Amino acid sequence: MSAEDNAQSSGQDVTGEVTQTFDRLTMNDRPVGPDGQPIPRTDEEYNESPLTLRAIVTSKEAGVIIGKGGQNVADLRDKTGVKAGVSKVVPGVHDRVLTVTGPLNAISRAYKIVAGALLEGAPQMGMGGVINANGTHPIRLLISHNQMGTIIGRQGLKIKQIQDVSGVRMVAQKEMLPQSTERIVEVQGTPDGIEKAVWEIGKCLIDDAERGYGTVLYNPTIKASGSVPLNNGVGMGGGNRSYNRTGHGADFSDAPPSYRRGPSDASSRPPPPTTNEDGEELQTQNISIPSDMVGCIIGRGGSKISEIRKSSGARISIAKAPHDESGERMFTITGSASSNEKALYLLYENLEAEKMRRSQGAQE
Repeated sequence: MSAEDNAQSSGQDVTGEVTQTFDRLTMNDRPVGPDGQPIPRTDEEYNESPLTLRAIVTSKEAGVIIGKGGQNVADLRDKTGVKAGVSKVVPGVHDRVLTVTGPLNAISRAYKIVAGALLEGAPQMGMGGVINANGTHPIRLLISHNQMGTIIGRQGLKIKQIQDVSGVRMVAQKEMLPQSTERIVEVQGTPDGIEKAVWEIGKCLIDDAERGYGTVLYNPTIKASGSVPLNNGVGMGGGNRSYNRTGHGADFSDAPPSYRRGPSDASSRPPPPTTNEDGEELQTQNISIPSDMVGCIIGRGGSKISEIRKSSGARISIAKAPHDESGERMFTITGSASSNEKALYLLYENLEAEKMRRSQGAQE
């Protein structure tokens, strides 16, 4: 294997450890203060907290990050101690995913180095032609839709505070990326500003780790590679390859889909899951759907949700009321791994179709 191949495949190796990272984050209960609330973490605790933070990069940007023979990404790992890699090249796909895993302070430094490399490499790689007068280059972070609220804050106060502290400009996309529950937060600033902003964003993600459970990760190869029918005729992208896109970073792994119930410790772990009539383990996943989109998922008289249940074989229950101030409602999917995967695909296919219908209606 060449050095560059190793640099790319590390994007997959990194994600294999995310489940353990997630467990360490969420199973470590915080001490409770006199008011009954968890005692806030210290800066040192944040610095040492493990995290995985992904970003979308163009193919040209990926070339700068990886470097000749994988030298740049190897240097990045050596300087910061993170595990880092970029998803493999796929013909016809212009976006790739950078995955960085490590303690928060190391991740912050790593993104500072990445931002600096992109800033220096932009003219040579034809990315924008010249360096911006203010010496900045954007980083497009991938953030779970369910965790976006903690980054934006009530009335936008948190995102404003992050911008004020770091000096960056941040723009959070309103729409989830296709067939995923991730959104882009574009961070534009100097390398030093990017480092500070990533640290602040990471603190939010660490504090709100539980809401990151069940994230359907964005995979740029799916929308570009067409679809292949599964056993029940449901199309899933990725050629003859089945990507694991359902939890905590393993979006480019060759492992079969894996579903987790979320954080629990030994004392509160639920009884072993039941199995279906074929002996397959029944697993549960929760996802949040915007309230104004719930109707298009349910359909008239429940026709659409009934069809999704029938096609996927999964049980799907819908919360009667929003679960927090976001106004979103929780969908609980229970079934075998393959049934859950099909149900997720159909749910997001319906969401994408409704978004397109509304967009076309607005234009008319």
